[in-house]
Amino acid sequence: MSSPSKRREMDLMKLMMSDYKVEMINDGMLEFYVHFHGPTESPYHGGVWKIRVELPDAYPYKSPSIGFINKIYHPNVDEMSGSVCLDVINQTWSPMFDLVNVFEVFLPQLLLYPNPSDPLNGEAAALMMRDRAAYEQRVKEYCQKYAKPEDVGAAPEEKSSDEELSEAEYDSADDAVAGPVDA
Repeated sequence: MSSPSKRREMDLMKLMMSDYKVEMINDGMLEFYVHFHGPTESPYHGGVWKIRVELPDAYPYKSPSIGFINKIYHPNVDEMSGSVCLDVINQTWSPMFDLVNVFEVFLPQLLLYPNPSDPLNGEAAALMMRDRAAYEQRVKEYCQKYAKPEDVGAAPEEKSSDEELSEAEYDSADDAVAGPVDA
């Protein structure tokens, strides 16, 4: 590949043809969202995150910028900004890597093997080192609260409007917002 723009196009097309949902942010190919599912063998299983990807002009010679849009509880992800502390992406990026590697290897590895000694979320790192079971429970709570398919706009089509919700689903949706009625 001779030009970064051709490589960008090829990597983006490869990502779009894989099993990932990709949403372009604008007309260029430099910014987009990817829906990322938590790895099966982890407390993140069942969670779906919208990941913002920004490709620098010098991609693939310079690494993409990666950030979680919806909240995730992880020692190496800043809870407020969604920034990812990931050596491979931030420091040891190579043009041999592509966008599919980010979503099939790097992010799953990050979630499967957090590094509490290099935290962006100090509270998550401390909890992980102090009480692994409590940490995993908090991860699952965040998944249930912030990383459902509808949190990234991936809700099933048939539930896209209130009119199409069954009465039971409608009632349970009200309970979730208001909470249980005190007797």
